[in-house]
Amino acid sequence: MNTITLGDIDITPVIDLPSAPVPREFVFPDTPLEEWHAQEALLAPDHWTPDEIHFVMRTWVVRSEGRTILVDTAVGNGKDRPNLPSHAHRRTDFLGNLARAGVRPEEVDAVLLTHLHGDHVGWNTYFDGTNWVPTFPNAHYVVNRADFDFYNPANGNAPKNAAYALNVFEDSVAPVHEAGLMTFWEDEYVVDGGLRIEPAPGHTPGSSVITLTSGTDRAVFVGDMLHSPFQLQKPDCSPALDEDVSQAAAARRRILGRACDDNALVLPAHLAGSGAAEIERDGDRFAIKEWAAF
Repeated sequence: MNTITLGDIDITPVIDLPSAPVPREFVFPDTPLEEWHAQEALLAPDHWTPDEIHFVMRTWVVRSEGRTILVDTAVGNGKDRPNLPSHAHRRTDFLGNLARAGVRPEEVDAVLLTHLHGDHVGWNTYFDGTNWVPTFPNAHYVVNRADFDFYNPANGNAPKNAAYALNVFEDSVAPVHEAGLMTFWEDEYVVDGGLRIEPAPGHTPGSSVITLTSGTDRAVFVGDMLHSPFQLQKPDCSPALDEDVSQAAAARRRILGRACDDNALVLPAHLAGSGAAEIERDGDRFAIKEWAAF
């Protein structure tokens, strides 16, 4: 597995599912096919074919100030997802991949969750034969309070992804909270001297980004703010499951613009290929400056 070092911080991608093609119209139903063809040189073959967007289910391992930190935990194994068969009852070697990256579950100090969709919280827990229990027993799971409250079924909200989110809170979020391992934040959360979390709502009410600052290097983990490189040229284009489309687009422009100004590496959750890139301004849009060497 490739690791890159930014300042004093190491970043390693760990894959749960290396290829997850999703129908384009499921993710971006309002974007005409000809607009995708116009970006074919950028998107094909890693990120798009005419009928499908290619996703990767990934966790970022971050080693900072002597601690091992995970950014998101992908889909997980054995989860019952009746309305999302591609995520249901899976058996992947994610923990083996994590071990090959030099990480044992008990060595994880913190899990930073960009939001609480099922493909970002799945490995929060595993089934021990009786119950769903935290996979990382010594970690603080850091969660934006707005997302916890929004997705808690007891609060009676109606998320856009409600059908696909069936059982997610119960098997991947609540057991962590009940174990006393969840740390909530609202306005900002300082992880350590090089990492902090800030709100970037829109995709979900509590969506967040993790910014990295170490020496002269900068990076930002953006979760689902960017599902495809297509959105660099179409930054106002939001996927179907964005809870607040205008808020999501504003957050995307703000965070990507700052990444350009800071020459920061942008690390989304699901991009295929390298999975991360430096970007630059292209008028009122954005473009790939250089793919990361993962």
